[in-house]
Amino acid sequence: MSSHGVCLVIEDDEDIGGLLEVILAASGFEVRVEETGRAGLSAAADLEPALITLDLGLPDLDGRDVARKLREISDAPILMITAHTHPGDELDGMAAGASAYLTKPFRPAQLRALVQELCPQPPQDVRPEWHVAEGRAKTRRGDR
Repeated sequence: MSSHGVCLVIEDDEDIGGLLEVILAASGFEVRVEETGRAGLSAAADLEPALITLDLGLPDLDGRDVARKLREISDAPILMITAHTHPGDELDGMAAGASAYLTKPFRPAQLRALVQELCPQPPQDVRPEWHVAEGRAKTRRGDR
């Protein structure tokens, strides 16, 4: 499977962070998990992630503030994953810079669908590539 790049998971709950890591790795991402907003901001500056998942309820910073700061340093899509379900929470998250919003608990299929929407896999090139070695032509099919 070709890689989507790095996904930065900013999530303080170890179980949810582990679940996200498994699902996102199976979707083709290299995954890095950070448990605080400050650590997530530092990692985002270093990693140039292709996708960021962000919990709103972090121990050190409000997730909306983290999203605003992430927008200053990264163009990566931000998927907010949170237990916040009050009216207006989703709009507040989107106004802070989120690209999509997913409430906990969620089904893995919901997460995969949003990830596919935010980071579509480019089509694989299946045209043969020609290589000439020692007078003979060889073909190789895409990345398969």
